[in-house]
Amino acid sequence: MAKYLLLEHYRGAPAAVNDVPMDQWEPEEVSAHVRFMQDFAARLESTGEFVDAQALSPEGAFVRYDGEGRPPVTDGPFPETKDLIAGWMVIDVDSYDRALELAGELSAAPGAGGKPIHEWLEVRPFMSEPPTVTE
Repeated sequence: MAKYLLLEHYRGAPAAVNDVPMDQWEPEEVSAHVRFMQDFAARLESTGEFVDAQALSPEGAFVRYDGEGRPPVTDGPFPETKDLIAGWMVIDVDSYDRALELAGELSAAPGAGGKPIHEWLEVRPFMSEPPTVTE
């Protein structure tokens, strides 16, 4: 089994087919989307492939240690994860192909008008640690 991170983006990835921002959806469209995500996670939980999923709030800040005293907080002149990453799902699957298959299914979550979003998801493998050698 290998763990993969499926990242959903607000922007930064190619535009989704149904590219209407969630804040412009009707309440029942948001509910249908959330229900789809919950049902998808429950199905993966039943197969042992689900690890975790979270949606992220758009609020946030970059913080950097700058020596003693308080760390500066900035909204910077650079892209920030609060602007880019909408949420994630961690899966633990048998193969990279299975990770791609699940990402494809997740991409079909309903959006505006109840139509599938067909959003691009980023699939990232977790780094594995080298085996511990004992003598």
